[in-house]
Parts: sequence; C-alpha cells; structure tokens
Amino acid sequence: MELKKTNGFTDKALIEAYLDSRDTANFTELYQRYSGKVYSKCLTLLNDEGLAHEATQDVFLKVYLNLPKFKFNSTFSTWVYSITYNLCIDTIRKQKRERKLFSEVVDISNVAIIEEDFDIEQLKASHLKKVLNKIPPGDRAVLLMKYQDDMSIKDISNILDKSESAIKMRIKRAKDKARECHATLFDN
Repeated sequence: MELKKTNGFTDKALIEAYLDSRDTANFTELYQRYSGKVYSKCLTLLNDEGLAHEATQDVFLKVYLNLPKFKFNSTFSTWVYSITYNLCIDTIRKQKRERKLFSEVVDISNVAIIEEDFDIEQLKASHLKKVLNKIPPGDRAVLLMKYQDDMSIKDISNILDKSESAIKMRIKRAKDKARECHATLFDN
C-alpha cells in the first residue's frame, strides 16, 4: 500500500502504508501532524525550549524505531503521548540526579496540606501558570492531562500504566499540592 497524497488519511492508514513501503512521505505526515503537540507537551513538562526541542526529536526517534511494534491497542496519538510523557519524566529525573550531585536538596515534604475545596479550573491563568511551575513535574503532567487535555481517567491510566483508582488518587494529591502552592504564593 503506497499513499502518495497523505493529507486526509487516518493515522492507521499512514502507519500501514509506511510499514509496507517505507515511503518517508507517510512518516513525514505523521511527524507533521504530531510534532507541534509533542513539542508543546515537552515544553510544558520541561520548562526549557532547548530541552523540549531535544525531547521532541527523541520522541520521534523512538516512534520511528518502534513503529513496527505498534499494535493499535490504543490510538496512535495516545501512544505518542505516552512516549512523550515517559521521556520527559525520565529527563526530569536525570536532571534531578545531576542537580543532587551539585547542590543541597531542600525538603518541603512537611508542609501541611489545606483540606478546603480547591477548584484548579477556577484559578486565574497567571496564577495557574505560577502554581503549575512550582509543583513537581509528574503532578503538573497529570493535572494537564486531566484539565488541559480533557483526558479521561481511563486514558490517563493507560498512558501511565496505572490503575484508574491510582490515577484518581494521583490527581487528588496533585490538586492538594497545587492548592498548597497557591496558598503559599497568593494568600497573604
């Protein structure tokens, strides 16, 4: 199967055509469809344009190398998002390990969590950006998946390979951290 005109074809048709013919036009179309979204996610998670650009390239290298193994058990976009998330979290962990070697680690784990109702969707955009930049990247990612990308608990659980109840708890804890951070930053 060879697709000469790639616009309008489904991801599945492009993948199958690429795997059958190895025509780079098909893979290029997949790259063009998803590279902007991948870069945006990388930038959101990594907070660094250079790292985000490098991570985007790494994501598509992984996609390219593993595309023959993709079995359509999920949508292609979910698979790419999963690769993106995992690569960014690995990058963040690597950065933390490197920083640990050169600086002192500050423990803020004993800060009390405020238990009042907190609606992350109601924060002002300027406040939300500051809060998200202050909470751990994994928490930021799960909140963005749920509230920015409007992903279901089931989709998030598939991406992170966790149970739905674990994802619900993770979202609750991330919201608690966001609430705590908001109170620290904006409630004087």
